[in-house]
Amino acid sequence: MPTVLTVILNWRTPDMTLQAAEAALRAMEGVEGAITIVDNDSGDGSYETMLAEVAARGWDRGAVPVRVLQSGWNGGFGAGNNYGIRAGLPGGQRPDFVYILNSDAFPAPDAIRALRDHLIAHPATGFAGSFIHGDDGAPHQTAFTFPSVWSELEGAARLGPISRLLRRHVVARPVPAATCRVDWLAGASLMMRQDVLDRIGLFDETFFLYFEETDLCLRAARAGWPTDYVPASRVMHIGSVSTGMGRWTRIPKFWLDSRRHYFTKNHGRIGAHLATLAHVSGGALWRLRLLVQRKERGDPPHFLRDLIRHHLRGAGACKTKARPAE
Repeated sequence: MPTVLTVILNWRTPDMTLQAAEAALRAMEGVEGAITIVDNDSGDGSYETMLAEVAARGWDRGAVPVRVLQSGWNGGFGAGNNYGIRAGLPGGQRPDFVYILNSDAFPAPDAIRALRDHLIAHPATGFAGSFIHGDDGAPHQTAFTFPSVWSELEGAARLGPISRLLRRHVVARPVPAATCRVDWLAGASLMMRQDVLDRIGLFDETFFLYFEETDLCLRAARAGWPTDYVPASRVMHIGSVSTGMGRWTRIPKFWLDSRRHYFTKNHGRIGAHLATLAHVSGGALWRLRLLVQRKERGDPPHFLRDLIRHHLRGAGACKTKARPAE
């Protein structure tokens, strides 16, 4: 039977990470493999806490063994997950599939098996991801179109006529009702074929946070390995617990860095310039609309100004080691 390595990345949320691991253990029943928790150099005792709890609960000796690893440095989401993927199964064996689960995500009992079975049944598919919902049951948008110059204009302008004209380029797709092919999926619950990772490489560690799964799915698609959305796999996701995204009062530099790196890497320097120009143009149209209509701004304060300054400084191509906001 094909094996699955589940990787859960922790950053200063040990209790929640253990809850995610417990849910993953239930979902791994009948699935051969193991669970690896990677502490991303939290520096707050998370590693020691989780190590002790895993041993106390006997998880390290179960049918699906759980182990806790220390990455040694906080290189971001991609680097932390790569650390767990490279470690392989206990003993160093190579898994058939790698399953990435957020530390604030809780799979239903059949969620992991549903993704594994889908990839087994569809050998031409590279990646498969879950239906994600909140603790209130509301679906989250996690199926997307690859970002482009046109999507930057559409997303920033938020105007009906522009959105209708550029509907094929809208990044956030309506939540699919059935299994279907998509460009990319959020990395909160994503299963990847190890053969594909062997061919295209792991997460690009230049991304500290955000855009890394977009880039990985794009590389897979360009190599002929598409991504499927599998709603039979259901995962509850609280969201932004480690990153603090819901509490941002200013767009962080690591997000701007990741955005710039994505466009430069995949569309060239000219493409990156055009993407920023399109976003600024769309953002200007949106702000003109705000002058005459009472609407939520929708962006962190000073977003457009920060985007322009960051682009002009050319800082987006630099790798950052700054950790996400608490």
